[in-house]
Amino acid sequence: ELGRRRRELRSRMELLIMETQAEVCRALAALDPGASFSVDTWERKEGGGGISCVLQDGEVFEKAGVNVSVVSGLLSEEAARQMRSRGKSLKAKDGKLPFCAMGVSSVIHPKNPHVPTMHFNYRYFEIEEADGTKQWWFGGGTDLTPTYLNEEDAVHFHKTLKEACDKHDLKLYPKYKKWCDDYFYIKHRGERRGIGGIFFDDVDSPSKEEVFQFVKSCAKAVVPCYIPIVKKHRHDSFTPEEKLWQQLRRGRYVEFNLVYDRGTKFGLLTPGSRIESILMSLPLTARWEYMHTPPESSKEAEILEVLRNPKDWVH
Repeated sequence: ELGRRRRELRSRMELLIMETQAEVCRALAALDPGASFSVDTWERKEGGGGISCVLQDGEVFEKAGVNVSVVSGLLSEEAARQMRSRGKSLKAKDGKLPFCAMGVSSVIHPKNPHVPTMHFNYRYFEIEEADGTKQWWFGGGTDLTPTYLNEEDAVHFHKTLKEACDKHDLKLYPKYKKWCDDYFYIKHRGERRGIGGIFFDDVDSPSKEEVFQFVKSCAKAVVPCYIPIVKKHRHDSFTPEEKLWQQLRRGRYVEFNLVYDRGTKFGLLTPGSRIESILMSLPLTARWEYMHTPPESSKEAEILEVLRNPKDWVH
């Protein structure tokens, strides 16, 4: 059905998010053959639905989720307020704003502390205003959260994303890399959630087709930027102390997602949203230890330095 409507950008975006979900799930399943995804199709009575694919307690991945959702209906007042705070001038008709939102979102939490956590999300949003005009924009990004710093992995990850951006405009990678570093900032800790990647939101120029092609390039870069890093480290040996540090870093991941993450907030403010799928990003296990400080010059202190002072990985 989507194939028949390929001329419509919304249909092409829906196809892209489904293809991305399938591609990433196949790549993860190939690395963790003993585990299987639970595939959960859900519907939203207000309009739309989605498919959540979640792998738990595998040999390689403690929790890996890849979700797609296509929802429509009326924007809640809280969600509209959140968008207006970002500069959107949304003119409602009788207090109502019809919207359509679709996206693919994934968070992958490996068991081995030497394999980094990875997140990506690519989405399209459309709102119909009182006079019938439609506002549209794309958003998304891909970012890496290692427990321990491996510079070679960081360079590979960032270079792969830079190549995807450079196909469209050489200014995009530096702009969206900085945006990523600024967005994934845990203010109350004074550190980033990870070593970044790219992040963008509210992108509505130069044209719908050009932005879609850019988003497509970014989505296609997910598997090549991350899977080689998993293959490289999935069998690395690790100590109980290294596993403990991973649990503490995951605590930071939870803090960011619940306190600051825009997508989580939007999901929780949307009537009829699926809470299990929204909170899929949270790890299976995490830890909060009172006043934990790693020793100076340790491998743990090394990653903290990078999280406090982001680096340029590609020059």
